[in-house]
Amino acid sequence: MRILVVEDDIETADYICSSLAAEGHVPLHVADGKEGYLQALDNDFDVMVIDRMLPKLDGLSLVKSIRIADVPTPIIILSAMGGLNDRVEGLEAGADDYLIKPFAFSELHARIAALMRRPPMQLEETVMRLADLELDLVRHSVSRAGQPIALQPREYRLLVYLLRNAGKVLTRTMLLEAVWDFHFDPRTNVVETHISRLRNKIDKPFETSLIHTVRGSGYSLHA
Repeated sequence: MRILVVEDDIETADYICSSLAAEGHVPLHVADGKEGYLQALDNDFDVMVIDRMLPKLDGLSLVKSIRIADVPTPIIILSAMGGLNDRVEGLEAGADDYLIKPFAFSELHARIAALMRRPPMQLEETVMRLADLELDLVRHSVSRAGQPIALQPREYRLLVYLLRNAGKVLTRTMLLEAVWDFHFDPRTNVVETHISRLRNKIDKPFETSLIHTVRGSGYSLHA
């Protein structure tokens, strides 16, 4: 396995890396958080072992930055800070495990093996498509036939819900609950107004319509 070791204490780093190499792994050592972040983004590691107290970028901030960048690699934090709140902070930052210093390599190796036995994490699809319509959940962008489409926040939420339920008939009540969080009928034409706005933006400029009215039932998004 390729293992990134981010540790500023040279003796500890040498101990970890030599022990990992003896077990047949391929460790890469860096000594500060900023370099650790660059390596985490540029390389495909199986596991990352990250010290909590690091120069340039501390371990918790490094873990948070890695997770914000959508890098799913399992992370073990190493730290002499072993209080309950310290461990909770590490796990909440995005780490998968937290090992308190001093530690025996046998325990670190066992924890690495345990992480490798976990089933791979299924990532949520971040781009939704229907015909030539595309919505990027990360960038909050919408386009059709390659042409960008500007939507207001509520129009965007409505389109996300329609795409997630493409092909289904969605009633007015379902749309009110999912998009406006109304659990009662406010007796307004808010749904109809926003459907009309969406049609003007994603249907009318193009040859084929994607938003369809199902008389007496609701609306359906399909090609």
